[in-house]
Amino acid sequence: MQLNPYLTFQGQCREAFEFYARVLEGTVEGMFTFENTPMAEDVPADWRNKVMHASLRVNDQLLMGSDAPPGSHEPMSGFSVSIQVAEPHEAERIFHALAEQGTVRMPIQETFWALRFGMCVDRFGVPWMVNCDRPEAA
Repeated sequence: MQLNPYLTFQGQCREAFEFYARVLEGTVEGMFTFENTPMAEDVPADWRNKVMHASLRVNDQLLMGSDAPPGSHEPMSGFSVSIQVAEPHEAERIFHALAEQGTVRMPIQETFWALRFGMCVDRFGVPWMVNCDRPEAA
């Protein structure tokens, strides 16, 4: 079994997934728009080039998402996408990239359980937690 976060956007899914691929050093495995699917007639004409489904592979993990059709998007809340990394410098790099033009909820810093931990909401509205455990906590 595998659990995969699925994120919905208000028309910025392509931009978000291309950004995440760079920041997380992953590969966009699929990006399908509405226009070449049976759903093309179910969305406004100016929405047909939006993303119906995207998938991003980061090592053995998969992040998925899409653009919610107009009127059906709800802001993301009540969860965070959690990233676990082994090196503090990598935690710093990822956190600062995700936080750029977003909102920092907790600056990345050393905590009693982690060499680095921080929380932010990126410019696309996705909440993130970046964690680098202490070796003795792992």
